Amino acid sequence: MEEILKTIILNLVEEKEKVIISSKEEEKATLFEVKVAENDMGKVIGKQGKIAKAIRTVMKSLAAKEHKKIVIEFVD
Repeated sequence: MEEILKTIILNLVEEKEKVIISSKEEEKATLFEVKVAENDMGKVIGKQGKIAKAIRTVMKSLAAKEHKKIVIEFVD
């Protein structure tokens, strides 16, 4: 799951070496925190958050196939 998220993020950013994805297992869901370079944050979030929403939608549908829940946060 994390590898798929990483692939999506790496294809959006220019500074690939600054991408950090950490995961935390919580009670009901898995939390993914995504950190990218400051100048790449706009590319990942998109206008009005549309790209971030699309990433969350794709990842949630993949998680649903495995009967899991995930949360994705984009951190500065």
